[in-house]
Amino acid sequence: MARSYVREARRRGLGRRRERIGPIIERLAVEHADATIALRFRSPLELLVSVMLSAQTTDTNVNRVTGPLFQKYRKPEDYLAVPQEELERGIYATGFFRQKAKAIRGTMRVLLEEFDGEVPGRLEDLLRLPGVARKTANVVAAELGHAQGIVVDTHVRRLSQRLGLTRQEDPVKIERDLQRIVPRADWARFPHLLIWHGRRICDARRPLCEECVIEPLCPSSRLVAPRASDDRDGRA
Repeated sequence: MARSYVREARRRGLGRRRERIGPIIERLAVEHADATIALRFRSPLELLVSVMLSAQTTDTNVNRVTGPLFQKYRKPEDYLAVPQEELERGIYATGFFRQKAKAIRGTMRVLLEEFDGEVPGRLEDLLRLPGVARKTANVVAAELGHAQGIVVDTHVRRLSQRLGLTRQEDPVKIERDLQRIVPRADWARFPHLLIWHGRRICDARRPLCEECVIEPLCPSSRLVAPRASDDRDGRA
């Protein structure tokens, strides 16, 4: 699927990826001026925990859980002062609660032992925390104002492919492709723009191409009828 959209961009004469990325970002920034992270937090530590809890669940569900959770746990020591089972009960609704509780407690230990209880801003340091993979590290670094990569979630993956910005399937390779064309100043906001556009307009099954502000720049637009030469039987 992704490969055909990269080729389709060339076939429709939409320009190279580097030529289209600027207008894409500009149009999405106007259309989704309110695009930002949906998780609610008041500190770097709350941000880190929220992102760790967001795996395999919705941001709305995480916010529902973290409201009372953050009243009880305010610093790394608080997460280690109770039995793991108690923390598990507090985050049960986010799913995979045993693994998440174990990862959170392990992260708190590392924060205390190696970072004076503070959440680091460097990507390589964040990746040393138990349960923190590249996506989580990218989100935290970006929200702390130190974007060192581009977050690739399901929306970013899908829209990057549909827009012909990558032909890759692996998130790490997709991120690498995006880093080559997205201006570094936009690394933090670009994922938010795609995520919100994916939720509001570019649905996985029924994209609203007729309402899309970047439709003229999109090789997967359904508003363009296929050419007769594209039909294998030679029919229109």
